Amino acid sequence: MAPQIDYTLKVFKPILERFGVQFDCDLRMRGYYPKGGGEVVVKVNPVKELSPINMTDRGTITKIYGRAFVAGVLPFKLAKDMSAAAVRTIRKEIKDLYINIQSLQEKDKACGNGNGIIIIAESSTGCIFAGSSLGKKGVYADKVGIEAAEMLLRNIRHNGCVDEFLQDQLIVFMALANGTSRMRTGPITLHTQTAIHVAEQLTKAKFAIHRADDEHANNDTYIVECQGVVPPTPTCELAFGAPTEVM
Repeated sequence: MAPQIDYTLKVFKPILERFGVQFDCDLRMRGYYPKGGGEVVVKVNPVKELSPINMTDRGTITKIYGRAFVAGVLPFKLAKDMSAAAVRTIRKEIKDLYINIQSLQEKDKACGNGNGIIIIAESSTGCIFAGSSLGKKGVYADKVGIEAAEMLLRNIRHNGCVDEFLQDQLIVFMALANGTSRMRTGPITLHTQTAIHVAEQLTKAKFAIHRADDEHANNDTYIVECQGVVPPTPTCELAFGAPTEVM
């Protein structure tokens, strides 16, 4: 029930870079339940201090794209059916954008049998949203595509700057940033409430949540604000009392 690795690469990674975090993620093999066997290599550059973010202006949706895929012995037609159903669903609400959802058959870089879809939307201010779904035995491919499309549309309607999954993932970084971060969201999820509670218990960061009151907001639009904790400079006292930085 976790987001697909594509979410980490296409949504989480570019937003995390706004905090000053740089990392490379090499997807070597995809693995599917129940067999597993996926392999990912992540390399993270050291970070001395996190920068606060200000994501309060959604702008307009400028791009929608994604991938519908099958792996193993499943027929390629499933990927095309998922893609077509997703496009039809999105077209009912968003009619003026080209939607590019590729249909793919994974063989060499996939372990096991599986099918699914992930759809990503980008805004004019660099906000990124996603909707995804995985196939299950006995579930029509059309339904998988529709489910992913409806998830994406739900996360666009509230006019926030992050989707329901990125919302809670950013809390720990807001807490550790040096300064005040602001994030415009849709309905506050239980995951986000839990993350805020734990972050405040473990750090001196302070969070505040209030409804957005601008002309583009609705009853489901909120602003999450955090005064991040400033990490202290590690020091030690020498024999003659002069502080020095610990490396």
